[in-house]
Amino acid sequence: MLRLGFILHLFIGSTLAGIGVIAALVTGYDTLYPILIAALVGYVLSVPATWAVTRALYDRA
Repeated sequence: MLRLGFILHLFIGSTLAGIGVIAALVTGYDTLYPILIAALVGYVLSVPATWAVTRALYDRA
């Protein structure tokens, strides 16, 4: 389960960090720190999302 979680976290983390960066840019925050904060928040939010997806995949099996 841990290996699948790490693999999923790579994809989910980069996706949510990218969404955060795009949201920051769309709302007009185009300097370094807001973009970095948005990417960090997206990546941190990917931890519970990864846990939920991994748990759902293992509960089906």
